[in-house]
Amino acid sequence: MAIVGVQLTIEDHHVVIDNGILRVTLSNPEGIVTGIQYNDIDNLLEVLNDESNRGYWDLVWSSPTSTGTTGRFDVIKATTLRIVVENEDQVELSFSRTWDTSLEGKLVPLNIDKRFIMLRGSSGFYSYAIYEHLQDWPAFNLDETRIAFKLRKDKFHYMAMADNRQRDMPLPDDRLPSRGQALAYPEAVLLVNPVEPEFKGEVDDKYQYSCDNKDSQVHGWICKDPAVGFWLVTPSNEFRSGGPVKQNLTSHVGPTTLAVFVSAHYSGEDLVPKLNSGEAWKKVFGPIFIYLNSAYDGDDPLNLWQDAKLQMLVEVQSWPYSFPESEDFPKWDQRGNVSGRLLVRERYISDDYISAKGAYVGLASPGDIGSWQRESKNYQFWAKADDDGYFCISNIHIGDYNVYAWVPGFIGDYKYDVVVTITEGSDIDIGDLVYEPPRDGPTLWEIGIPDRSAAEFYVPDPNPKYINKLYANHPDKFRQYGLWERYAELYPDKDLVFTVGVSDYTKDWFFAQVTRKKDDNTYQGTTWQIKFHLNNVNKNSTYKLRLALASATFSELQVRVNDPKVNHPLFSSGLIGRDNSIARHGIHGLYWLYNVDISGARFVEGDNTIFLTQARGNGPFLAIMYDYIRLEGPPIINKKI
Repeated sequence: MAIVGVQLTIEDHHVVIDNGILRVTLSNPEGIVTGIQYNDIDNLLEVLNDESNRGYWDLVWSSPTSTGTTGRFDVIKATTLRIVVENEDQVELSFSRTWDTSLEGKLVPLNIDKRFIMLRGSSGFYSYAIYEHLQDWPAFNLDETRIAFKLRKDKFHYMAMADNRQRDMPLPDDRLPSRGQALAYPEAVLLVNPVEPEFKGEVDDKYQYSCDNKDSQVHGWICKDPAVGFWLVTPSNEFRSGGPVKQNLTSHVGPTTLAVFVSAHYSGEDLVPKLNSGEAWKKVFGPIFIYLNSAYDGDDPLNLWQDAKLQMLVEVQSWPYSFPESEDFPKWDQRGNVSGRLLVRERYISDDYISAKGAYVGLASPGDIGSWQRESKNYQFWAKADDDGYFCISNIHIGDYNVYAWVPGFIGDYKYDVVVTITEGSDIDIGDLVYEPPRDGPTLWEIGIPDRSAAEFYVPDPNPKYINKLYANHPDKFRQYGLWERYAELYPDKDLVFTVGVSDYTKDWFFAQVTRKKDDNTYQGTTWQIKFHLNNVNKNSTYKLRLALASATFSELQVRVNDPKVNHPLFSSGLIGRDNSIARHGIHGLYWLYNVDISGARFVEGDNTIFLTQARGNGPFLAIMYDYIRLEGPPIINKKI
């Protein structure tokens, strides 16, 4: 069968792009996707919704003086349609709106150009957007931006986002007050009278389906009759904020599918881009690919997930795309590459260099060590080092960058102090880089694994009243609702005590230092104890306590040694963290590392105790998740440097 060319039809209020495989209808001139026709389904999008609530770009913005992460929600409606390309091989449409001073306080001060592309023979379509803030425009905060698709609830019931994270989903009707009971926050609903009885007693919460950027390249929905898949493919994370381990929403009950580009989830206000007056800024979000597939009669519809993963690999290998027409999206020959090798120098582990196996190495805007995880305005480019520490970061936009890295198994962050300048076609080999993790003396004891996650610690089973069946007997059991309440059940009278050499952190270290609910329904902070034995103490030397945190939410971490009642702690972090990872079922948020000096005079020969207090107690979600804790003895003078 001959492949049909791409056809464009412009009507008074709609624009239609059709390549014989699918037919996409957009509102004219707003640029909202109102219809997707495919495989004898007249519209995959929710026909019960208003046309403006089917497939759209949106954002949340706020004034520069506002705090937090909430603001005005704006479904981006363009005012001008322009045909960028129209031929049998490709149609690219631009839906744009421009800002001027008459709109101050009414619309976000951005020029926004939404693009949609359909190619000949392609079972899907692409979308990207160009946001621009001119230098003399007002300041504002961009709290969130994304693209969203609302699918038909009568057809799409099966959701997939990973091989082990897919299932039949409840209906949106099950979340309504007549069928669902709202829990501790609006996103979490207990299904008490669902349409399908199999879901009764389950919790539905969109945050249970969040995913790290590095693992979130394809997700979507399957309609089983007829067998049709709707998939959102993100071929690159270069335009997403926060780096590879930033978590974002994916798909959830609706049926809804999202590509999130900027959000404060699992980070808080730190990842809200704040555009200043006098600051010129432009960024391209996307392109992302909306992929549709179908199965033959008799085939298992769930195989559509396997096909979607294969298509995702095709898209990743095709990056950067050659077909977008915007000059703001650089093609492969307008970009550069950086390669090298990262080694670790850890003299208390080995006299030789250690390969930085599995290290995440990236280029991001010049800044301080670790600043990449809070960087939200510009592009980031990351690669994973091989077993020998070699890395290659490809297709980097021209500009100035620092090289950043972190290595699983070692605390802290690496930064290459030399600014790397990428020019068109540059191919830079920066040779061997050496990371020396924070280390003063030999390890006396350690708790956990330094991997920026609390997943290795004890995650309890959920309360049977608040279960999501997907995560029963699942490695991601931390995604169950209400685990914060299990702490007080496990430790009803006294807080956690961990004895070095006796306790097992996989069983005896609760995954989060949460607050304790009291009888009067208020909450109080908690104090955990680490007990350990020292045979010899050098009273005149300094010991070092390393505290790597995987998450913090409105918390204050205090350290005391051998006297829990002393008024002034040896160390206090002050108020830290807004990532809300406990409530959102994430096992990590932003990473923190504290290095605490402890005078040997504070220790005794024999039994010692370090007290870790999370001092804030204003609610159930204030918490710290530890990544890794280590006590180092005094430096060994003759140890090779």
